Amino acid sequence: MHEYDSNSVKGRTEILISNNFGIADAAHIAFSETFGSCFISCDDKLIKKCNNSQISIDCMNPVMFCEMEKLK
Repeated sequence: MHEYDSNSVKGRTEILISNNFGIADAAHIAFSETFGSCFISCDDKLIKKCNNSQISIDCMNPVMFCEMEKLK
């Protein structure tokens, strides 16, 4: 189980919401950033929005992730 600072995640979520991300998307992105993970979504508009924003992690769809990881 990973430890994290819930206040930090909440603060980042609120920043993303203020930048017009939906609540659930903002929370998922904030957690992904906290753990240094890729953010994976099937929502192409959301991925494009992430890549055009100040998101500190890779944001991609499942196919792109599989290609990056050389999964078949």
